[in-house]
Amino acid sequence: MSRSADEAAVEAANTAFYEAMETGDFEGVSALWVDDGATPITCVHPGWPVLTGRGEVLRSYALIMANTEYIQFFLTDLKISLAGHTAVVTCTENILSGGPAEDGAELGPLVGQLVVATNVFRRTPDGWRIWSHHASPVLTDTEETPDEEPGGDTP
Repeated sequence: MSRSADEAAVEAANTAFYEAMETGDFEGVSALWVDDGATPITCVHPGWPVLTGRGEVLRSYALIMANTEYIQFFLTDLKISLAGHTAVVTCTENILSGGPAEDGAELGPLVGQLVVATNVFRRTPDGWRIWSHHASPVLTDTEETPDEEPGGDTP
């Protein structure tokens, strides 16, 4: 497969992962993770400890899906790096989500969140699969420029 074809396949797998999350397709999410019995997978959700192993990782997605009525991802700043049978995707997840409805409403309040993510994929006989996902909240306004360089005396 050519480099551009590999990049397109990795991007398609990455997109499929987020689409499966949006539609609550647990089987789809599960199928996108490495499942060779030998490669331990890892996942870090914002604010969570490191989850290791297929059982822990997939259980976390089941919990998230069960407790999220609505979620939509708008991916920006997507970059793909390839090295042999490994691909690293970095992106910004612009997330809009809503919890369970209250007082007879159709949907709970919507909340926006900005998260940066790294998704590591491995090429398998079944295509590109997620080996590791790490997501961290963005806690600063990326548009602002600090007055001082890091380590300066500015409080």
